[in-house]
Amino acid sequence: MPILKFIFNISILFLIIIYLYPGSLIGFILYDDIGREADFISNPAGTAINHFIYFFYVSILGFYLYLKNENFKKFVFGLFLLSIILEILHLMVPNRAFQLSDLMGNFIGVLVAYLFIKLYLFFNKS
Repeated sequence: MPILKFIFNISILFLIIIYLYPGSLIGFILYDDIGREADFISNPAGTAINHFIYFFYVSILGFYLYLKNENFKKFVFGLFLLSIILEILHLMVPNRAFQLSDLMGNFIGVLVAYLFIKLYLFFNKS
């Protein structure tokens, strides 16, 4: 489990760095263009799907690790809050813009992960 906790913490750190970097760090790495967003999955929702996938991934991992923790509800609330705060911070970060669709992708990623955990607990009551 220590390796999973390390991966979770690195994933959160990576998320914060990506969000607070003034421009698209992934666009810079992949395309040598700080202004170009990485659109990994072409779809009508644009990059919001990337937000959903990453927040789903990090939430599932975190929920798995902290499910039996006495502060699990605070942890869930913290992930929802992080998903909102990081997108709102785009209002202050140069070359970044607040996008409601990205915020919804973040929030829904955490919500779907939470629902998966609730279903898991419901079916594994024994």
